[in-house]
Amino acid sequence: MAIPKILLYYVFTPLADPEAVRLWQRDLCDSLGIRGRILISRDGLNGTVGGDLKALKRYVRKTRDYPAFKQIDFKWSEGTALDADGQSLDFPRLVVKVREEIVSFGAPGELSVDAGGVVGGGRKLAPAELHQLVAERGDDVVFFDGRNAFEAEIGRFAGAVVPDVANTREFVAELDSGKYDHLKGRPVVTYCTGGIRCEVLSSLMASRGFGEVYQLDGGIVRYGEAFGDDGLWNGSLYVFDQRMSVDFSDHTSVIGHCAACGEPTKNMLNCLDLSCREQLVVCPGCVAEAAPACAAHATSLSSPSSIAG
Repeated sequence: MAIPKILLYYVFTPLADPEAVRLWQRDLCDSLGIRGRILISRDGLNGTVGGDLKALKRYVRKTRDYPAFKQIDFKWSEGTALDADGQSLDFPRLVVKVREEIVSFGAPGELSVDAGGVVGGGRKLAPAELHQLVAERGDDVVFFDGRNAFEAEIGRFAGAVVPDVANTREFVAELDSGKYDHLKGRPVVTYCTGGIRCEVLSSLMASRGFGEVYQLDGGIVRYGEAFGDDGLWNGSLYVFDQRMSVDFSDHTSVIGHCAACGEPTKNMLNCLDLSCREQLVVCPGCVAEAAPACAAHATSLSSPSSIAG
């Protein structure tokens, strides 16, 4: 029986010909029946793909054959299912694109990358090292969420600072606003899903005078693998595919609350308006009452009958 799996991965490394890499990656995925989303730029590669276990193992081997990608850290997770052709149902199609940035902060001119990765980023902490830092520095340690604010609604580190950003491009303005300047004298640990956003965010923070910046190596995914729900993480992890969220154990806390009725839930859905990328925390019961829309596309989210826009 084919086993559905998902790979999350990235690498920052200079690429002389991103378009050639795009064509190679597209053809490789097509030949293996792999779906997902891969972004390539002159600074590296960023992907999330799903498919049959055997196909993904071959994809990993072939991708690591390229010298610049030899050290990619591939993170594995369970997929939902495969269709009759053996392709992942977690991704509707394969998208492979060349972009100015492999993670869109809107600040390509600020990023410096060499063969060793991002230059000037925060010090990387393995999950156990993060616990050691907290044990040594206590409440002085600041957890700084490097994701979109809606992702933190269903899961985050205890006491984390969650910037009010709807997308990654808003982080630069947030940092430049001065609202976090009071944290510049404290140890700040940035974290995100798999680590890529913090590679950039920590470098942006360091260049703005944050003197002691760290990044959780491997992101929440690696932390969850190490400590599950028995450490400093609370709730579910939002993911950008058909699964919507993943849990790290059989006793995951539910910290999200339905935008309509207020009941605890981790259920997340896209806004009803197809032009909107907003994500909503809405319990299954309220979804059954009416299709959800965000506040910008609905008169109110105060009752199940008024969720629809």
